[in-house]
Amino acid sequence: MTQVEQTASLLSHDDTRPVLSIVIAVLNEQDNLPQVCRELAEACAVLPSVEIVFVDDGSTDSTVAVLQRIRAEGVLNLRVLQHDRRCGKSAALRTGITAAQGVWIATIDGDGQDDPRELAPLLTLARTANGAPPLVVGVRTRRKDGWSRRVATRLANGLRQRLLQDHCPDTGAPIKIFRRVDFLALPQFEGLHRFLPALLGSYGVPLVCHPVSHRPRLHGQSKYTNFNRAVVGVRDLLGVMWLRNRTRLPASVREC
Repeated sequence: MTQVEQTASLLSHDDTRPVLSIVIAVLNEQDNLPQVCRELAEACAVLPSVEIVFVDDGSTDSTVAVLQRIRAEGVLNLRVLQHDRRCGKSAALRTGITAAQGVWIATIDGDGQDDPRELAPLLTLARTANGAPPLVVGVRTRRKDGWSRRVATRLANGLRQRLLQDHCPDTGAPIKIFRRVDFLALPQFEGLHRFLPALLGSYGVPLVCHPVSHRPRLHGQSKYTNFNRAVVGVRDLLGVMWLRNRTRLPASVREC
């Protein structure tokens, strides 16, 4: 049994841990959070034991104050972590996942485009899968972004699939469910969250794709433009290709 599997076994037998930690990285989302949290409260009613971990990635608005007010209402099992400066979405997710106590991690965005009600069926898929515990990706079937964003995303996903052969039509989908221990085995770099199917696949984690709904952003604008996504995405893609090529892992480990 590998060290990762041993740790996962220990976690699975610890009844004090929540089954699921929902980790949400946010940046200047003060206007969206009340609605997002109302929907999370409704979704949690049909989920097993759950905690919600928000990570503020250096917001300059009242995002943290809004989250603290919602936490004080006591409706949600809510934790709030705050970066002292903006570090990027992947860093924020790793902060939240490192601090999370759940065996399983779910990620969604904090802008209201993701429907938290999608989490229950995706978690069921993850927990009932045959074989190794999978990465479950909520594939957005009908994007509610502007046409230029949709075109750029389609081109980027096509290029990633062709070069990485990750068999995922929507690698940047915000809604994902995976084991905490599997994620923490990956090397950290900004942009990691967009390549989880390829990277976790290199570590033997199978992929399950399931269609989910997608909605227009409630308030505000995306923090990224198509141009900076393209420039950074190509650089990251080359880096992930190199990383996968250099990854060498044993099929099993035993103590003699």
